[in-house]
Amino acid sequence: MSLEVIEAQTGGNPVATILIMHGLGADGRDFLPIAEQLDLSKVGPVRFLFPSAPAIPVTINGGYVMPAWYDILGTDLARREDEVGLRHSQASIEALISREKSRGIPAHRIVVAGFSQGSAMALMTGLRHKERLAGIVGLSGYLPLADKTAAERSAANQDVPIFLAHGTRDGVIALPRAAASRDALAVLGYTVDWHEYSMEHSVCPEEVADLSRWLQHLLA
Repeated sequence: MSLEVIEAQTGGNPVATILIMHGLGADGRDFLPIAEQLDLSKVGPVRFLFPSAPAIPVTINGGYVMPAWYDILGTDLARREDEVGLRHSQASIEALISREKSRGIPAHRIVVAGFSQGSAMALMTGLRHKERLAGIVGLSGYLPLADKTAAERSAANQDVPIFLAHGTRDGVIALPRAAASRDALAVLGYTVDWHEYSMEHSVCPEEVADLSRWLQHLLA
């Protein structure tokens, strides 16, 4: 499955790539304004990739066709997961990572990030990638296929830095669900930089500022 991708660079000859995946019903344009707010001046030129998920019927929305990385089968995100869809999207994201490596950006200079469904895909892909990545960012999301992560994770990314952020008033993916994902990662030995904000299922300025500092530390 080939994805449509919007690219943006902060300068010529980028030294790092940040791949950002949108949430359910959005597209690659959704996080362009957020990326523009990130202060990565200390890092050097950065390439941003904003892929768009394919349009598929989404069960929880009555089968309405919309951009989605995978189907949402019901409100119980832990017990009913679209494993086939998750794995198809993982393969497509892996292809983007491979393309970046072929363009001269090594894996350890690539960050995979996402919001909501995109956050799930960042964790799904990043933890399983066979080479050490620079980092994983999950905003307002959760860990998919949590019961299979231990068996499928890559040893290369056992120590990958992980930034997780969530709204305390999130009515789409409740905070306890996200906290359970954080705790599951901690049990597996991952170090998670956890942030909570007084917001709903969205992104806030304080979150962008914290993410900027984290990315600067990671990539500068």
